[in-house]
Amino acid sequence: MSPTRTILHLDLDAFFCAVEELRDPSLRGKPFAVGGRPDQRGVVASCSYAARQVGVRSAMPTSQALRLCPKLIILPSRHSAYGEASRQVMDILRQLSPIFEQISIDEAFLDISALPGEPDKLAQELQAAIRDKLGLPCSIGVASNKLVAKIATDAGKAASLKASATPGPPNAITLVPPGQEAAFLAPLPVRALWGVGPKTAERLAELGIRTIGELAAWPEADLAKRFGKNGSELSRHARGLDDSPVISEHEAKSISQETTFARDIKDPAALRQTLRQLSEKVGSQLRTAGLKGRTVKLKLRWSDFTTLTRQATLAAPTDQDEEIYQSVLSLFERLWQAPRPVRLLGVGVSHFTTPETHQSHREHQRRQLSLWDVAPAERQQLEQALQELQARFGSQAIHRGRSQLKPK
Repeated sequence: MSPTRTILHLDLDAFFCAVEELRDPSLRGKPFAVGGRPDQRGVVASCSYAARQVGVRSAMPTSQALRLCPKLIILPSRHSAYGEASRQVMDILRQLSPIFEQISIDEAFLDISALPGEPDKLAQELQAAIRDKLGLPCSIGVASNKLVAKIATDAGKAASLKASATPGPPNAITLVPPGQEAAFLAPLPVRALWGVGPKTAERLAELGIRTIGELAAWPEADLAKRFGKNGSELSRHARGLDDSPVISEHEAKSISQETTFARDIKDPAALRQTLRQLSEKVGSQLRTAGLKGRTVKLKLRWSDFTTLTRQATLAAPTDQDEEIYQSVLSLFERLWQAPRPVRLLGVGVSHFTTPETHQSHREHQRRQLSLWDVAPAERQQLEQALQELQARFGSQAIHRGRSQLKPK
């Protein structure tokens, strides 16, 4: 029997908004959102807890958010500021445990099994360190595996917000003791589990399965028969079992981001903008981790759930948003079938080089530049300059020239 692990999951509460409140403390307690302008079909990237109380949510069109909350303050995204704040948080996590996995700009797992001290005390000290050093709120879940730790964070945040009389970050810490995983999960809806989307939840509901406890009680063999290999995994997860390791940065095989649209999208401009945003998130994660990759991957899912993936190998490893975006856009243009609606888009980078190999690669690099190409060093300087300008004047003040996607 393998020894019990102790896994910590951390989620920065309303991260973009928390960074904005550090810049302008007068925003605290007010309904505001970070996102695109309503006249440009923008969407909400993050919203304050005061805005959430009146129904505003992330990924909601900004125009809809303003109808729900006419006094909503809309702020442009400042990706460089969020990236820097994320890097500082992740540095604190790395100091606590070398077994560390960043899964997004505001979330990470740590394996703290080998650390001395009680898990709840470690979680409290970590939460206090991030608050005191950086002024950022966070919520934490601790359990024997990644699945339950993540769900513990989400459940703790929901319970804290429900109990609070005033809007504000939950700052929750939720500990699930070893052996209590199944009991903790049992009353929660099946949608809380990884891999259970609307379609799977609907099929389970047809069987009378609505809670994780009901799913755990269902025969695994029947689930496997109905859902294939995912059925056995559903059964294991419902019983609180998950063997997936915390993958340290140097072990990671890829970094990716994807988004599933609330409704299917067939507007090429909106799809192109989503690809750019995903490319920027992936680029930020690469730079935070000190990694560069040679392979760029596109994931596309049509409205009928047909899923396609395509990848391209770059001439040189990159961590730059624009190079990732241009490569993935080229892949998308080859797949795009106007006006077929798209349900999901994803962007990923793999085949990493480590920081130690970057200089060696540059010394041997022989790229033939056209009139419009920019050398890698100059491109990096341009990327940095762009981020600094956006940080000072806002993300909408200056942007790159964008190619027009012509439906085929």
